[in-house]
Amino acid sequence: MKLLPTVFLLLLVFLALDDVEARGTPRAHRSNHQWSSMFVFGDDFVDNGNVPNIVGEKTSRQWSYPYGSYRNSNWSGAPVPTGRFSNYRMQSDFIASMLGLAEAPPAYELTSDQSCDSSGMTFAVGGAGVFKVTSTAKKVPTLAAQVQAFKRLVNDDVISTRQLHHSVALIAISGNDYMSGSEANNGFYSSFNDLDIYIGNVATEILDNVAQLQMLGVRKTSSNNYTTCDLLGNYGASVHNKYLNQMIGERDNVHILDLYSAFTDIVNHAPGEGSDRSKDFKRKLTPCCESSYEGGYCGERSSSGKHLYDLCENPDKRFYWDETHPTHAGWEAVMEALEQPLMEFLDQDYVP
Repeated sequence: MKLLPTVFLLLLVFLALDDVEARGTPRAHRSNHQWSSMFVFGDDFVDNGNVPNIVGEKTSRQWSYPYGSYRNSNWSGAPVPTGRFSNYRMQSDFIASMLGLAEAPPAYELTSDQSCDSSGMTFAVGGAGVFKVTSTAKKVPTLAAQVQAFKRLVNDDVISTRQLHHSVALIAISGNDYMSGSEANNGFYSSFNDLDIYIGNVATEILDNVAQLQMLGVRKTSSNNYTTCDLLGNYGASVHNKYLNQMIGERDNVHILDLYSAFTDIVNHAPGEGSDRSKDFKRKLTPCCESSYEGGYCGERSSSGKHLYDLCENPDKRFYWDETHPTHAGWEAVMEALEQPLMEFLDQDYVP
């Protein structure tokens, strides 16, 4: 079962203690915004440095050129790989910007023990899922393990009550539970009924982790839906979205962002057709950076240092950066489409 990388769940969780009046946030360009910190959970769509840099490993490709090369292509400095799975900014960076922050908060693994940056922390790890994903080369913490790491820092007062008062938590899951290495993809579930049960378990686990965050002070949550391309995948996405709407969408202070429409409005059009944003991308499904041979990966080099990948001339005209992740321009277009409903949700009063 092959799923497009547009298979997502995104949750925005607003942290505040019971004695704090919860209000909406002003537009990010105003200096008096109330959200000064963000905590990020999930996988490679929001990981900015938690996967270790192991030379020659596919799982560490985000630490090597051409990842982080957006600045160089725009003549504004040398390429700077930052552990992000893109050529520059990604999903969490754009959401941070909407909240008035400069970029996504530092990675947990790159932060000194028993400390937390004033902008928050990113716990997300590339390759992670709601359940354990066996295809990853190293042991990757599940969503629940990431939430527990956050909980320990809260209980140890490393993350202070003051910081929680004006913090946002983001959960982004891009579908590793349904891709290679997962039980669903390994063929353990051979019928639609079995797949229904598995998807229900994934959605329930997501709900349990949302509940854990709410127990720590969460006030509001926003969630993205799923999208995919093949028959079984489309069926799975439909069931997953149904479960999410039933389990999460009906909860107070929870909003599901329509990532499905944001992606399909861009990629499901022939060149020159669709919205103005869609027309910006000349090659919508062809990655900017792809291996020059089957089974390779973007950023791979031979033992002699030869590039084993092909790189497009203008990443801003491609929606996908590699085989799975959007370019900086791709993410910018998606988050631009989602900004208005997101800001409207942030402006709503908290329902006690």
